[in-house]
Amino acid sequence: MERPVVAGVDGSETGLAALDWAVDEAERCALPLRIVHASLWERYEEVVTDPAEDQPPEQSIAEGIVAAAAERARLRAPGVEVTAVVRPDDPGSALLQEGRDAALVVVGNRGRGEFTGLLLGSVSLVVAARSSCPVVVVRGDRYTRDAGHGRVLLGIGAYDVDSPAVRFAFREAALRDAELDVVRAWRRPSLLGGSHLSPGGDAVETDGGDERRASDLLDKALDALVREHPQVRVRRVTVEGAPHRVLVQRSAAADLLVVGARRRDALVGLELGRVAHRALHHAECPVAIVPQYPPQAREDES
Repeated sequence: MERPVVAGVDGSETGLAALDWAVDEAERCALPLRIVHASLWERYEEVVTDPAEDQPPEQSIAEGIVAAAAERARLRAPGVEVTAVVRPDDPGSALLQEGRDAALVVVGNRGRGEFTGLLLGSVSLVVAARSSCPVVVVRGDRYTRDAGHGRVLLGIGAYDVDSPAVRFAFREAALRDAELDVVRAWRRPSLLGGSHLSPGGDAVETDGGDERRASDLLDKALDALVREHPQVRVRRVTVEGAPHRVLVQRSAAADLLVVGARRRDALVGLELGRVAHRALHHAECPVAIVPQYPPQAREDES
């Protein structure tokens, strides 16, 4: 059974943007689409036993949201298999549960009822930080999303050799016939010129070693997948600067930003890291957070 693309909807404009993105992704990947709306009305309303009685208003609203979303999806991509469900749970828990059997979970950057000044909603943050499958948070305005830059942006971290994030980015670039813009940011030890002080206080000349190491890491992270995907156009870039700032700046000219997030054996707190966290709050395009597990954790998951 094929794992679906799961779209979380809540009737908001950002939820509709996430739905449209999920529909397009399901069509690209030839996967089914599962539309999920979470509602807790069953916990607070008595069960209706008399068929003549009207439905509780919360139930009617929830069912209306998923019905409208399913209709929108079928009109947008008639060839995509669509299912829709209302889950009696809070949105974060419902989407995390759905993600266990999904290829991808897609959410808006901010849900209905949340303060408009928020850069990222609480549900989006929790799902991105804890999901066992990749999560796309749909950011950016409509013009940016519809621009069609033909570019997937991938940020490479220190642990991205043969990583799920790199494989995900190559797959997305191949599906979209897009250029893969791969970036490794690096920092100089000092901004005071050609030397810096070692921990012992001695002057040490900087000879470009940091940039060379960044370039070497790109080669290690990409070479095997470049051979596997010869049709993907890859641009390798090393940039001096803070990784989160570099990626946010470049996201304005990308259709998707892909970032890995390391997961630990025990689920404690939000497992994102600074780069992924900043990207989710400030990127100007949709952001894919791809979980990356230590070797033992991956074996336990399989």
